[in-house]
Amino acid sequence: MSNASSGMGVADHSMNTFMQLKRKKVHRYVIFMIDEKTKEVVVEKTGDPGESYDDFIASLPDDDCRYAVYDFDFVTEENCQKSKIFFIAWSPSISRIRAKMLYATSKSRFRRELDGVHYEIQATDPTEMDLDVLRDRAR
Repeated sequence: MSNASSGMGVADHSMNTFMQLKRKKVHRYVIFMIDEKTKEVVVEKTGDPGESYDDFIASLPDDDCRYAVYDFDFVTEENCQKSKIFFIAWSPSISRIRAKMLYATSKSRFRRELDGVHYEIQATDPTEMDLDVLRDRAR
């Protein structure tokens, strides 16, 4: 288990799941949550490669924070198929202040563990991570 400066660790399973998304394209997305009892970042849910961006958005809680990685496939103007991995720090405005603080203080250390992420998005509502936002960032 990796040890974060905030005292928050990263479960080995979390890192392995991220590597499956990155290297083997086993998952379209991975949603992580902080387990306050074990003080580590754990996998809450994974999405199959065939799942849509809407499926991913629907998997995020409306009222609690999460970290997520999303493997975004797109076609460039030169008609090349590309893929970029986004790290999303989801912190809805209605979530508990304690949760927002916990996720904010643990984010940079966890994010550094995820080697291979291309872009990072901080979102407090779904419009801040709309599919168009990903498209614009990926180009």
